Amino acid sequence: MASENFKAKEIGLRAQKKLLSRMSNKTTLKLFIDDASAAILDNAYKLFKKYTGNKKEAEKLIKSIIKTVIKVGVLHRNDRFSSAELEIASKLRFDFQKTVMTIASFYELEFSYDYQYLANLLNDLRASLLILVRNHLTEKSLDRINRVFDFCRRKEFCDQLFRKNSPYREIMNRLVSDLNKSWEDGSGSTEH
Repeated sequence: MASENFKAKEIGLRAQKKLLSRMSNKTTLKLFIDDASAAILDNAYKLFKKYTGNKKEAEKLIKSIIKTVIKVGVLHRNDRFSSAELEIASKLRFDFQKTVMTIASFYELEFSYDYQYLANLLNDLRASLLILVRNHLTEKSLDRINRVFDFCRRKEFCDQLFRKNSPYREIMNRLVSDLNKSWEDGSGSTEH
């Protein structure tokens, strides 16, 4: 009777999730992340590393982002989200685009930076993402999501990024340029 409960798709999904949890080398990640996204993540890594002065912490944050994005992609490709969750994913996609555009405008337009507005956008993104994945990912994965958002919405971190004479100006320039290019090319649309 146990063989009647056997489902290859379920085992395949579990195997993909397990593989993703163990991934760390760049060659394997290239299978899942396009060049534009890789450039954005590389610049985010440089930003995190420069801000923290800690290579391991920066790597951990980027790995958390990568694992989360890939797991959400795997869940989506395997039709694991309910219709209600797909509505949340649609809202998440819109909120993500709005956040990216806000970051770009805060960087490009002097005196436009508003920490509270950015923090609210990041809080909304986190809430939507957690609702989307809470029935699909482990507590460890949910903790990764929270750790990334907690870091990115630190007031002192955000304040330094958007300061006119910021020591992160060069990295932010490359990051914003990559984000803009990604949106213009359509690879940042998150419609997979």
